[in-house]
Amino acid sequence: MKPPSSHEPRIASFIRLLLGCCLLASHAFGADAPTTVRPPSAIDLSFGHEIQNAVDRGLAALLASQNTNGWWSTQDHVAPTALVLTAFMGEPTGRFRTNPPAALTKGYEFILGAVKTNGSIYRTSLINYNTSLSMVALAASGNPAHDGILRRARAFVVRSQMDSDEPGKMDSPYDGGIGYGDKYAHSDMNNTLTALEALRYTQHLQSGESAVQKQDVDWKAVVQFLQNCQNLPSHNRQPWASDDARNRGGFVYYPGHSMAGGETNAVTGRVTLRSYGSISYAGLLSYIYADLQREDPRVVAVLDWLRSNYTLDENPGMDLQGLYYYLHLMTKALNTARVETLELKDGRKIHWRREVATRLIHLQRPDGTWANTNARWWEKDPNLVTAYAVLSLDIIHRGIQ
Repeated sequence: MKPPSSHEPRIASFIRLLLGCCLLASHAFGADAPTTVRPPSAIDLSFGHEIQNAVDRGLAALLASQNTNGWWSTQDHVAPTALVLTAFMGEPTGRFRTNPPAALTKGYEFILGAVKTNGSIYRTSLINYNTSLSMVALAASGNPAHDGILRRARAFVVRSQMDSDEPGKMDSPYDGGIGYGDKYAHSDMNNTLTALEALRYTQHLQSGESAVQKQDVDWKAVVQFLQNCQNLPSHNRQPWASDDARNRGGFVYYPGHSMAGGETNAVTGRVTLRSYGSISYAGLLSYIYADLQREDPRVVAVLDWLRSNYTLDENPGMDLQGLYYYLHLMTKALNTARVETLELKDGRKIHWRREVATRLIHLQRPDGTWANTNARWWEKDPNLVTAYAVLSLDIIHRGIQ
């Protein structure tokens, strides 16, 4: 495949993928998609300006907080820097894609300095997590010079898919998923999601490869792992899977473990695990990447749980822990699923884009950053959380235009 004469067509194509456009959702949820585009109203345009202002302030704060060596937050992990760079590349006007400042070039140099000969991209640990997020950031740059690195990274991620004992058989509930890749050996929902996302956003690189060269995960095994993390006894036969209305359809972090904990039946002694918000949106998004259809009972079930637990005040089941990651995954999942209006169980119809954007604008701090009051999962770090917020607003801005 010849590199384009200009980066812009390629970047535009990537940004459509990055921001949850129908190109990713077409196989999963495209059947009932509208065929016409509604022109933006004056209210949309005005609200778009508010969102753009919040994005501008957030990105200005990020430029000011970059380390002189090119990284954000920590030099031990490239993931925060990758998220920040992806937020810049998704900025609505495209000015950072067409004319990137030196700070972004240094950020990319920091990531490229972490590339390993086996295809992975990391500094100290959390190998797959850092590799996957770096892949998305490198793809977002639209630079053909990164293609070789991305192909090797794809092959590394594919090799990381768990397949214990006998190859090709689901010997373990963890099989089919992807984990951190170091001391945290087993697969989990978050690493599986980031890996699937990286593979989907770089799948265009397969077009110039031979059948022998092409590598991809076993998508059937991926789906099996995903349902092994879902509270849906009809598809998940593990003893902890709950059919209780409070949990049915939602997801846990990995088979047998929920960050939201569990509950024990006082009579039978049976322990069931609680579903929670962020990882349930991760489940929905992963099902979309795996090309499940909207009418699939597993998709229906997780959407039902998310509709029943809709809130912007907390990460359902986790209080304020992971609030901004929850809002980020909500935005990405609902946008990619092409949910325009979220109808709740009580019949209310939620214009979720406007509500999420308004919530984030109100939470922005005077210096332009965002940060959680709860430190879980690094969410007191303003660089990481500002990247989550800006990425979410980037997606919403395009959705209302």
